[in-house]
Amino acid sequence: MPENLPDLRRADGVLFDLDGVLTPTAEVHMRAWKAVFDGVFAQWGITPEYTDADYYAYVDGKKRYDGVASLLRSRNIEIPWGEVTDEPEVDSICGIGNRKNAAFASALRREGIAPYPGSLALIQQLRDEGIPQGVVSSSKNAEEVLESAGIRDFFTVVVDGRVAERDALASKPAPDMFRAGAVALGVNPADSVAVEDALSGVASAVAAGFSTVVGVDRGAGAQALRAAGATSVIDDLDRLLIPSTDDASSLDDASSLDNDSSTDNQENA
Repeated sequence: MPENLPDLRRADGVLFDLDGVLTPTAEVHMRAWKAVFDGVFAQWGITPEYTDADYYAYVDGKKRYDGVASLLRSRNIEIPWGEVTDEPEVDSICGIGNRKNAAFASALRREGIAPYPGSLALIQQLRDEGIPQGVVSSSKNAEEVLESAGIRDFFTVVVDGRVAERDALASKPAPDMFRAGAVALGVNPADSVAVEDALSGVASAVAAGFSTVVGVDRGAGAQALRAAGATSVIDDLDRLLIPSTDDASSLDDASSLDNDSSTDNQENA
């Protein structure tokens, strides 16, 4: 385990974001948001055009309707909030959010999803080590994504967009969702680990009192994740895997062989 990365065996528990951390659903979300916002921008003549940078700055990690409002506000656009029951065709915050969700759900059911290999290996290892694990996701589709990816049973706690709506939890970057995740998992945030790929999610975990927050750089940028409060940044969860005893022995043997070889070379010089 590299010195700058946490040893998750020492954690009370580990709380993961879902999209972009455990599964590549962030890519599906990004495509769905782009399709919806491209249409809205074209219809209303909004400039500048929507880009991936907008996704990371205004949408990523937030609850769906908050993401819509944040993005439109960045273009000085204010529209009625509407109702959660608004049809996708309605030009309200909720209507646009529901439009995006329909696009995402259609893609998920059409294409399916699988966990990142490194993420699957890590949660399997943590389960074997007896470390409590939970998911904290702003998505209302979290349960469906976890089931589709075949990893729901790894987590005793899932705090998602539906739980946030039910319990009136503020959207990330507020601390509410990660704080609720820690309470539900029965762990102390200061002695636990949060794993996030979104800037708003990192900020949420820090505000909730997590002293160890691992940023996963899937596009937000390592520097930005650190600025948001990440204590370390990785590009894949396989970096957090704990070497097995066999692996450690192999490394010791290899080191010994290298030392022996070095000694032989010095004697032959």
